[in-house]
Amino acid sequence: MFAAVVTSFDSAPRYQEIATPEAQAPTEIVVDVLAAGLHPRVRSQADGSHYTSTDELPLVPGIDGVGRGPDGLLRYFVLPDTVRGSMAEQTVIDTRRSIVLPAGSDPVAVAAVMNPAMSSWIALRQRIDFAPGSNVLVLGATGSAGRLAVQIAKRFGAASIVAAARNADLLAELAAAGGAQTVSLAGEPADVATRLGAAAAEVDVVLDYLWGEPTAAAMAAVVTHRTDESRPLTWIEIGSVAGAAASIPSAALRASRLSIVGSGQGSVSGREILGELPALVQAIDEGAFEVETRAVPLRDVGAVWLDTSNTRERVVLVP
Repeated sequence: MFAAVVTSFDSAPRYQEIATPEAQAPTEIVVDVLAAGLHPRVRSQADGSHYTSTDELPLVPGIDGVGRGPDGLLRYFVLPDTVRGSMAEQTVIDTRRSIVLPAGSDPVAVAAVMNPAMSSWIALRQRIDFAPGSNVLVLGATGSAGRLAVQIAKRFGAASIVAAARNADLLAELAAAGGAQTVSLAGEPADVATRLGAAAAEVDVVLDYLWGEPTAAAMAAVVTHRTDESRPLTWIEIGSVAGAAASIPSAALRASRLSIVGSGQGSVSGREILGELPALVQAIDEGAFEVETRAVPLRDVGAVWLDTSNTRERVVLVP
């Protein structure tokens, strides 16, 4: 069979023939992969930078996907940390890490949306007790996961949503779509702090896809502009596109009721994640989310891997 294969962390995967996988355990089955999303998480897996990387090569990238098993059932699956990922004509899945999809589900849509949507869906459902009527700030709101976070916060009943990012064009699109106040993170730090503090001073929850220096600056801006320092503020760290470390000002923790939690692989159990997936699939099937999706043949993995010009699209590889 054919698969995308990473032989060096410094180069894109290549489309090549590999051995057909075999199930090894009673709970495992071989599925024909119908769709596998090219997520930022997959890119970090393939370049060895993700915190779960074992530096083992070669590897087939891909952390989730939609496949059909020998029983004919359509499944969405999440793979463990493995070198036999989902970007292949076939892969081995543990049925305990999968859910059976409704017959009418679109494999490409599910593969495109599930991973980026899970980040905020799981954070709001499992990492905190999110109350409808809460005010939400999304830092890094113009990436695929950030745009979905705006939509998911609204779906969960957020009273107000502030979307903050540097991409002016995509921020304008979020504003035009309604439901979110936008703040540009581009410009002089003092100006950014003033804008963000004015817009987000009274938020209850922050969904943070940035981390790094932007988070440190945003945290100081929000905390210092709050009219009621005792109002609880929960900061959920989800992504780190702006840096792996952030210099959190100590005063932010002492002068406000600020709680910082993380949401990601390890902070939520597999059982808890799987428990949320049927409702998320139902929302996808209902067309609840606006996501630009492009299906690309697996044989073109090398070319699409290097093409990062369109940040609006979620690429899905289809064997």
